This record gives sequence, C-alpha cells and structure tokens, in this order.
Amino acid sequence: MGETNNNPFKFKLGAQTNVGCVRTNNEDNFVVSADLNAGEWLLPRDCHTVLTLGNKGAMLVVADGMGGLEAGEIASRIAVDTMKEFFSADKITDEIVKDASTIRKYMYEAVVAADNAIKRKSREEKSVKSMGTTLVAAWLFDGYANIIWCGDSRGYLFNSVSGLAQVTKDHSYVQELVDSGRLLPEYAFDHPDNNIITRSLGNPQKVANPDFVRLPLQEGEVILLCTDGLNSMLRDEEIEAVMQETSNEIDTCTKALIQGALDLGGHDNVTVVLCQIVPEENKPSVQDMQQTVSTFTEKERKKPLRKFVLWMVAFVFVLLLACLAWSFSTAWQNKIIQWYEQTVK
Repeated sequence: MGETNNNPFKFKLGAQTNVGCVRTNNEDNFVVSADLNAGEWLLPRDCHTVLTLGNKGAMLVVADGMGGLEAGEIASRIAVDTMKEFFSADKITDEIVKDASTIRKYMYEAVVAADNAIKRKSREEKSVKSMGTTLVAAWLFDGYANIIWCGDSRGYLFNSVSGLAQVTKDHSYVQELVDSGRLLPEYAFDHPDNNIITRSLGNPQKVANPDFVRLPLQEGEVILLCTDGLNSMLRDEEIEAVMQETSNEIDTCTKALIQGALDLGGHDNVTVVLCQIVPEENKPSVQDMQQTVSTFTEKERKKPLRKFVLWMVAFVFVLLLACLAWSFSTAWQNKIIQWYEQTVK
C-alpha cells in the first residue's frame, strides 16, 4: 500500500471527556483507532500499552457539538461516525495514500461528507435543525500526522525541549481580529467574543471549509487534540506546564489536563485526546538529549573564558619581565654615568 515506513514508530494513546462543572449534558464526542487496518475504534484497555503504527495508520477524532438540548451531541456523533466510515480498512486504498495531496483530498472529502450528513439530519428532524459541530482529526500515517480541522477545536504538538505549539488555527471571530492586526494575540484569551466561530459542520448557509496541515513526527513528541473546553480554561502556557510535568505518563497527563480545566471552573464540556510517540529502546530520550546539549553548550561557553585567562596571565608575565629589564637597564646606566664622572673628572 503506497509508501510504507521501514521503521514504523511506536506510540501510546490516552483520551478522556468530561461534561464539566456547568453543563448538564456532554455535546463533545471523540473516537480513536490505534490500527485502522484492524478496524477497531477503541482505546487500549491499558494506557501503558505500546502500540505499533500499522500500514494504514491510526486515527484520532474530536468534535464539539452545538445546538442545545441533545442537538449538539447528535451533530458531533454524526461527525465522528462519518470519519469512522471513511476510514474503514476497506476504503483506504493505495490511490488515497499515494502522496500528501491525495491524503489531504480524502480527508477533506470526509469532512464535507460529515457536514452533508449533519445537514441532512437537520432537514429530516426539525428538533435538531440548528445543530452543528466543530471537528479536528489526525491521521497518523507513514511517519506523519495529517491534521484537518473546521472550527475552534485545536491540535497541538508538544515536546519537552521546544514546548507546546498550536498547529491548527482557530476558525473564529477573535482569530480574525488577531490576523487583521486589530487585536494583540495576548488579549485573545480574555476577549468576550472568543466563543464565536466562523466555520463549522452543519451550517445551512455554508459548505464546510476545513484547513489541513501535515507534520513529520519525532520520537518523544505528543499530539494533543482538544475541544475549547480545555483551551478556554487553561492558557497555552498552563497546558504546557501540565504536560512538562506529566507527559511521560499518558493517562496521568490526560487526567491532569481535564482536571485543570475543571479546577478553573469547567464552564464547558472538555475533551482531550493524546498520542505519545514512544522513543526506541536504548535510544537517548528527548530529556537526555537536552541535557547533553546543555552540558556541551556550557563547556563551549567556558572555553573562551579559559583562553582569556591564559592570555591575561601571559600578558602580565611579559609586562613584568619588561619592567624588570627596564629597571635592570636603568641601574646599569646609572653606574656607568657615575664611573665616567669619577674617572674623567
């Protein structure tokens, strides 16, 4: 099937959703498949299980429904079910995974199909006519994370050296203000309109228009997909701090992120899906590599100082010799003058 990775990476999965502290129902939905070839859409029973990426990859999907009552829950469920349908083992062909452009095209088609399915349901049942959902999905295939999203559910990439980076860009009113220069990024988190989204699935006035990014995966990195119930409660630097402390234990990290959002009010449903790329055995971890780099850098910093000290010692020594020579020369000159004066006179 297409190009395959000769050394498929290993990974761990963790996921959790919570209704929050204010809402009475959970409109979020998520689904994961550790092995699309096996057709299983379940979390491993043991979060410590190390999985090997199969030849059709793995899939992570998160959706945040909207519409009130049970409408949002229905919309998000339709979205994840449509993704499951599109990524069943029999539908992933060599043509689809031929290159980055064919992968992007297929993921785009899957999101548009989910959009159409939600709209069709809305037309059929008046009680859910205003429903919609966001969506973010990551297809891990052949050493890359292929991420597609529509709305403000986010994708992040974390490693302990460079920290946390948001790899998706919110489809939101506040993000448009930032992009246009009318709002500084540091004020976006507290903006009163940060819940207004500009793209979604299920909007009867618009066709879903997702964005896509493709990222190479490195050992030790962690992919985080989440609904805004996480990043509307925790700032990015707070999410990063939690992951710095807990990312080596994927289950602990998942629970800590959820709990962090709840501790700060839990105003919305919150869903977190994590995928940690596990380093090979007997290979230095990211932390070890960071320490090695730091030690090397410190040694390199000390080299110029040692050279400076040696040059200063040499300079002082030469200067001292010059002073002694001058003193010795002056003393002999005085003796010669005295002898001359006594002898000649």
